Amino acid sequence: MLRKKWSAILSQEQRVKRNVWIMWFANFFIAGSITMVLPFLSLYISELGDYSDSYVQTWSGLVFGVTFVTAFIFSPIWGRIGDRYGRKNILIISAAGLALSVLLMGLAASVWQLFILRLFMGVFTGFIPMSQALISTQTPKHMAGQVLGTLQTGSITGTLLGPMIGGVIADSIGYSTTFQFVSISVFISAIIVFFGIKEQRMETEEGEKTSYTSREVIQHILKRPVLLVVLIVSLFIQVAHFSIQPILSLYVEDLHGPENLALFSGIAFSAAGLGNLMMARRWGMIGDRKGYVKILIFLLFVAGIVYFPAAFVTNIWQLVILRFLLGMSIGGLIPVRTAYIRQEAPIAMQGEVLGYNTSLRFLGNIIGPALGGILSGFYGFSAVFFVTSGLLILCGVTLLIATQKVSTPVKRAPSV
Repeated sequence: MLRKKWSAILSQEQRVKRNVWIMWFANFFIAGSITMVLPFLSLYISELGDYSDSYVQTWSGLVFGVTFVTAFIFSPIWGRIGDRYGRKNILIISAAGLALSVLLMGLAASVWQLFILRLFMGVFTGFIPMSQALISTQTPKHMAGQVLGTLQTGSITGTLLGPMIGGVIADSIGYSTTFQFVSISVFISAIIVFFGIKEQRMETEEGEKTSYTSREVIQHILKRPVLLVVLIVSLFIQVAHFSIQPILSLYVEDLHGPENLALFSGIAFSAAGLGNLMMARRWGMIGDRKGYVKILIFLLFVAGIVYFPAAFVTNIWQLVILRFLLGMSIGGLIPVRTAYIRQEAPIAMQGEVLGYNTSLRFLGNIIGPALGGILSGFYGFSAVFFVTSGLLILCGVTLLIATQKVSTPVKRAPSV
């Protein structure tokens, strides 16, 4: 009997490792492919007609941001469907939808067509969060943080390499053809998931329901103050992180001057990604041992503290070092949050709860750039760093208070 149980545990962990590495490559292709088009999106818009610089800049922002609007709406819906019918099928649909969207973008004849296609693309944008949900539910609770941290490095690696590869390819074969190339690359992810991922339907614990209505899911969240705060914190983390994005290149120019601006802006962007890549798995492992909420609170304070001195840097390399340290702290936020939700939500509702988490993240992606642009326009670059730092520290304080107000300590659930 003991031998059979031990054999089952080993086979489950082997299946988890296999699924993680297959999904790692799928996420790498998705993240790398989608970010390939970002460096030349505004240039592609300018090729669609004889437009002024202000027109191109305005529509570049609209075309980029509209994807997150539909992603915000559809993430909980896909999560709920995944809970009921399996997440593997949703991942295949998502990758296929992304591939079709990108293919059609290369055929767009006007800015409006591109705008509508980016809006349509948002319906299928939740591939990476859904992959996290799939791997999370297939993973024993005692190792969820480590596994999710490992998975996250796939999308980070793709995000780091994608813009560089996309720029090289676009210069070589043109923008429209690059969209077709990206479409094929995204479709490869669908093939990888279809043939490689083995999804096992997880059994609910004794006495646990096999399905929940959306009302029951929301009630479950509202009855758990710490879980509710963790979800809200997801919104403000994205607001803080994305508020820097629209002004970072301008800040680099202010520090370093116009010489080699693209190169140094790329270094500043990539520094955070490199720190993220190095520490994502490590923070997940620490969360498995020490408790996810404790690590989440710690990382929020560290990220808030690291953001603050960026307002006072006097040269580009000081900024790069701070961006690297920021990446090291932010690297643990996604796997630790996802592992905590895996712990607190019953199997039959985990996809929908993670969908709400993803939806709030996408909402932060919309609010963040707008907030950063407004703050820098009225009060200067430093104000963005001050507000961002304050937001993260406030999130840490709020989560700390929420954990202390809970009558019983938040404990890790027993491993499955």
